Amino acid sequence: MQIDLHCHSTASDGALAPAVLVARAHERGVRVLALTDHDTLEGLDEARAAAETLGMQLINGIELSCTWGGATIHVLGYAFATDAPALVEAIADLHRGRWSRAEEIDRRLAAKGMPGALEGARAVQQELGDSGNAPARPHFAEFLVRAGYVSDRADAFRKWLGAGKLGDVKQHWPTLAEAVGTLRAAGAWISLAHPWQYNFTGAKRRRLVADFIQAGGHALEVVNGLQPADQVGSLAVLAREFGMLVSAGSDFHAPCDWSDLGMYRPLPDDLPPIWGRFRHAHSPTATL
Repeated sequence: MQIDLHCHSTASDGALAPAVLVARAHERGVRVLALTDHDTLEGLDEARAAAETLGMQLINGIELSCTWGGATIHVLGYAFATDAPALVEAIADLHRGRWSRAEEIDRRLAAKGMPGALEGARAVQQELGDSGNAPARPHFAEFLVRAGYVSDRADAFRKWLGAGKLGDVKQHWPTLAEAVGTLRAAGAWISLAHPWQYNFTGAKRRRLVADFIQAGGHALEVVNGLQPADQVGSLAVLAREFGMLVSAGSDFHAPCDWSDLGMYRPLPDDLPPIWGRFRHAHSPTATL
């Protein structure tokens, strides 16, 4: 695909530095790219410089964490003003929260006889690329593997870091309405990320979409990588029902056989893509 609106670099939990990611996207035929790192804009300047050199269009992007219905939800923001005060403040709060979370994971693992986790996870993170952000659970997982506490990353999540486990430290995320409001204040176009990944019933997922729209969201990420075709179909039905724009992307984190930049199922032809509105990014509500 020539457009990819969901990917991650070493600025958050990806394996490639922003410039390397952009170069790989270009090699794979992507010409419009949004770098959507988790709760940070740290990689955008490097990515933009690389994109300009290659003649690509880089869209300002971010994936913000928030809460709804007792669950952590992600929303994608596009084509916004990076210096918007509300966004700058929200990212600073999230930055501090992520470091507190990493420190708590370190304390919990140390209490179970696995000391040095934060230092080790930070070393793993720095090997991938310089970042001022806190190491994430994948970095802790790699530390646990290298220290011999688990056999592989999957084992690390299964025993220590996965949902409900010792290292699954809950953070005080903003609410869905607050996250959407922050992005709207920055002039963003906003999409609900990977709605099928949340462990919801169909009825609860529909309520989430309704509340997202009420908060001011614009689009639904109908296609996330190579998710099953029946999920794409179900999300397409929701997008039609609510009259939403749609987004799509690889959700790339690291090169592998089943995920890469520009690799995702095609969007149904009748759905209006969000990237058609980016030229109106300074006043996104005016055309809706």
